Amino acid sequence: MTMKPGLRKFALTAHVTCSIGWLGTVIAYIALAIAAQTSQDIQTVRAAWIAMELIGWYVIVPLALTSLLTGIIMSLGTPWGFFRHYWVIFKLLLTVFSTIVLLLHMPLVSSLARLAEEVDPAGLSRLPNELFHPAVGLLLLLIIVILSVYKPRGMTPYGWKKQQKQHNRL
Repeated sequence: MTMKPGLRKFALTAHVTCSIGWLGTVIAYIALAIAAQTSQDIQTVRAAWIAMELIGWYVIVPLALTSLLTGIIMSLGTPWGFFRHYWVIFKLLLTVFSTIVLLLHMPLVSSLARLAEEVDPAGLSRLPNELFHPAVGLLLLLIIVILSVYKPRGMTPYGWKKQQKQHNRL
């Protein structure tokens, strides 16, 4: 089922907006993680951890889930299809993987944010470095953007069959 042009443009706008929003908030999260790791100011470290928890749960998680949902809608409602092109499958797999890792990691961020609120100043320096997960997440999101823009060639066997059926009908 292919969406009508107006609906397709609306869905595409929602998908691009949420996806780029996800990318931008991950960059903001990385800035907070750097501040938490490098600052000598106790209040800055505490505030950074609290902000990482808030931006994670209330911005990054909803944008990730919405990007995933709108991506599925776009693949089902456009000629690109869900399983016709390898780049669509790779985007889906990377998005699902990134979202799952995010959802599994956020409880740790919440625990560390609570710990940052309660621990004495010496304990703040022992909080772990929070750059690995968001840096890898940013890399994966950039790969997803590259796949979206360049759309590497390569149809799946299912895609070839669908294309042949369309050509035979014409």
